[in-house]
Order: sequence, then C-alpha cells, then structure tokens
Amino acid sequence: MDARLRALLDRRGGLATRHEVLSVAPPWTLQGACRTGRLARVLPEVYVDTALLRGTPPELPVLARMEPELARRAALAYGGDRAALSRLTALDVWGLRRQPPGEPVHLDLPANSGRRAWPHLVVRHRAGFVAEAPHVVIRGGSRVTRLDRTLVDCWPLLPMGDRPSVLIRAVNDRRTTPQRLVAALHEVPRLPDRWALRRLVARLAAGCRSPLEIWGHDHVFTGPGMPIFARQARVRVGTRTIYLDMFAEAERVNIELDGATSHGDPAEREIDLRRDALLATAGIVVVRFSHRRLIADPAQVRQETLTILASRRQRP
Repeated sequence: MDARLRALLDRRGGLATRHEVLSVAPPWTLQGACRTGRLARVLPEVYVDTALLRGTPPELPVLARMEPELARRAALAYGGDRAALSRLTALDVWGLRRQPPGEPVHLDLPANSGRRAWPHLVVRHRAGFVAEAPHVVIRGGSRVTRLDRTLVDCWPLLPMGDRPSVLIRAVNDRRTTPQRLVAALHEVPRLPDRWALRRLVARLAAGCRSPLEIWGHDHVFTGPGMPIFARQARVRVGTRTIYLDMFAEAERVNIELDGATSHGDPAEREIDLRRDALLATAGIVVVRFSHRRLIADPAQVRQETLTILASRRQRP
C-alpha cells in the first residue's frame, strides 16, 4: 500500500473518506488500493482498511463486517457534520442496551441532507434537526441524540419485554427524569404504542422504580381506602438518610416490596433488618411483601395493608 495512504489510515484508525485520501495522494492511489483489495468501500466516499474485516463472513455488507465502534465512525463520516447516531445505536452508546450484531447502525440527518440508507445503515430524516444542542450531545467522542429523545424513539423498536426495564434503569440511574421523557414524547406525536409509554412514564413520575412497584401500584396499592403513598420518600433517622419505597406519612407506615431475587444473601437480609429496626426508633413501621405474595395473592396483600393502616390511625 502507498506509504502516504498507510500513514493516513494509521492516523484515522483504519478508516478514511475520499476527501481525506485525496488530500495526501492522487486519485489513482485510491483506485489501486481498492482494486488490489487493500481498501474496501463501506459507504459512498468512505473506505476501510480490509485488514480490519478479516475473519468476518464476506457475504455480509461491509458495514456489518466491521467492529461496532468503527461502523459508527463510518456512518458519521458518511453523514458528515450534520449527522448523529440515533435510536438503537444511540441507546448502545448511552450504555443502556448493547446492539446485537444483526442490528443496523441508525443515523439521524436533517430532512434536506440528501443522504440515503444503505445496507446495514438506517437513515432517518428529521425536519428541523440539527446535529448540535439541544438535539445532540457528544458522548465518547461521537455525536449522539440526547438520551430522553433516544429512549422515546427506541420504544417501538425494542422487544416488548425490554421496553420498561430500559426506561426504568435510565431514571433510576438519574440519567433522565420522567419530566424530560414527557417533553420528548410531545416531540413524537405519532409514536407507535404511545399510550403504553405514556402510562409507564406516569408510573415513573409517581415514584415507581421497578416493574414490581408498577404492578403493585396498578393492582394493589391504589383505590378506595388507600392513602396516596409517597414513593422514594427521604427520611432522616439520626445521622442516616433512608429512602422508603412507599410511605404513608400520616400512619407512619412504610411498604417495602421485595423482588423475586431479594434476600438470597443472608448479609443483605441482615442489612434490611437493621434498617427496619432503625426506622422503628423513629416510629415508622416497615411492612414487607414478597414478589411471590404480591403476584399470587394481591387481594390478601391489599386487605392486610388496609388493616395495618387502619390500626395505625387508631393508635393513641
């Protein structure tokens, strides 16, 4: 390979555009490298060192044969400074869901960009889109759509069972808020299965922080006789700050929902017992319901909760 072209590819991590190649070598150098199989055309005017494609099935599109980070760089090089990684690819960049090998790279561009989709590359044209704030942020050195819009855009693309957990994790990790998700949802009025996303965001806004808490909210802990629980309520006991799952402040009762895998570790169980005892010193009664009981016998759990709350209201 021409020494000038080799040096360029080394500097650019094995990837270069036609403009970059012609800035260091004449056109026939590029043509010769492609003809001899040293370079492969990934996308229009974007080329990759074929040494980086060894060991991958040759029948796949070139973009699908590249490592994910390199494929994303190629997509951004094709889109130019008006493009940003989006949807399922952006979700991977945000670290919330890894894209499996078969999924294409997603790219957002302005409506008048003139760029089109290619094998293993999905191009979406958005009216009013610009590859800068507030639409785009830089993450890991790449332009990527902001997280709240990414989550909304991915909703209909994710497998049904994965949808809630991705949004719950983003909110629990304090990467976004239900309020930001609501604002992003307003930007996409024709989103498929919109009602289900609105319902989930409403539960997150109410303080639910797990699928079990959402299920309990919908089937057990709302309705006649139930107070409006303060979810993730912050209380101070001595020198400690403790967050309570569902706190009935007037009755000083905290409902804790233990997940299906809770307390498999005796050490974790001991931590919970110490925490419950500390709350008791502040007059807060902790009531725990297991995942199994909540799902298998919601009517009984509801009745027990109402009875406990009523007894606390009657205390002197």
